[in-house]
Amino acid sequence: MKRYRAAVIGLGWMGLLYDLAERTADRFEIDDVNRPTPPLDIHRRTLAHRHPGDEGLPNSAAEALWIRPDIELIAGADRDRKRLDAFSERYGIQTVYTDAEEMLRRELPEIVAVCTNTKYRAHFTCLAVECGAKGIFTEKPMAHTLEEADRMVKTCADAGVPLSCGGITTTHPSFARARELVRSGAIGKLLSIDTYGPCAQHQNWMYFLESRPVWVVGGGDPPRRESGTDEFGGDALMFTEDGLVVHFRRGGLMLRLSGERGEIIYDYISAWRLWQDVEAIDGVRRVEMPWPAPNFVPPYGSVYSLADVMDCLAGEMDEPKNSGRRVAAALEVEIAAKLSSAQGGARVDLPLTNRSLGLHYDWFR
Repeated sequence: MKRYRAAVIGLGWMGLLYDLAERTADRFEIDDVNRPTPPLDIHRRTLAHRHPGDEGLPNSAAEALWIRPDIELIAGADRDRKRLDAFSERYGIQTVYTDAEEMLRRELPEIVAVCTNTKYRAHFTCLAVECGAKGIFTEKPMAHTLEEADRMVKTCADAGVPLSCGGITTTHPSFARARELVRSGAIGKLLSIDTYGPCAQHQNWMYFLESRPVWVVGGGDPPRRESGTDEFGGDALMFTEDGLVVHFRRGGLMLRLSGERGEIIYDYISAWRLWQDVEAIDGVRRVEMPWPAPNFVPPYGSVYSLADVMDCLAGEMDEPKNSGRRVAAALEVEIAAKLSSAQGGARVDLPLTNRSLGLHYDWFR
């Protein structure tokens, strides 16, 4: 069995701390070196799992890398010395760096987790490829601007490097089962998708598109919130090249897939549910059917994002479920919805020509 050498850039919550402590809401500036770090349970045990149904911890990138027999975790980088010390103590790894670029150029890791804040994600993703990385998974959001996202996608695609951008719910194996059902005709031709918003930093809808988005109309987008985010908060419609309609609706479910002969619904609490039209004595009725395993079980985390990257390297997947390509497309749709809303609901065609456009996120992103 081939073993890949791996490293983590950024030992914050998704890089390391989620498996050692409860999340705190302490504020800090994104360029701070000395960051709030709660008391850590360095020897806390996590549930190592590979098969759907064995869900649980870990959440962090470091732990996800550590538990895989086909990966050797060799190094970590963070500007905060406290977090480097915690990484070394937990994993017995003394190869740590305050300079991530130095780590990449000296250690040449094959698998890289980029768990920095959004500001530096594109830079380190592309630098990791330059230094020979074979697979990359990042924290969410993918990037601030379309230009950054384009650069990440192109750099990885040109080098044949699978890129997974965020350990979101879409990375869970149950999403692959849902797409298999849709593609097999379990609900007939897919007519529309309904979801609570484009939410490019945690979108589920893009995985089910078979052609590219071509235009968007939107409205009701509020001004930037106090937290600093200007993610789209209104309602919008998006149309794809093959005529599929995606409705982004405030207050909607996480995901509703409506077909000619059935429907599939997903939300975080009740997971996946399936309805199909069946012949009855009094005509056709829509009946809820058992969901074929696996179903979604929280929590989710880096373990599945990494699994997709490794499956790509093994030739078992074409691209990660939450691939950089898909997230970049979702980011463009979200920006288009904001542009449309600002123009009174005017149609906005894709692709957008101004690639400097982007989004701001909450302070901790």
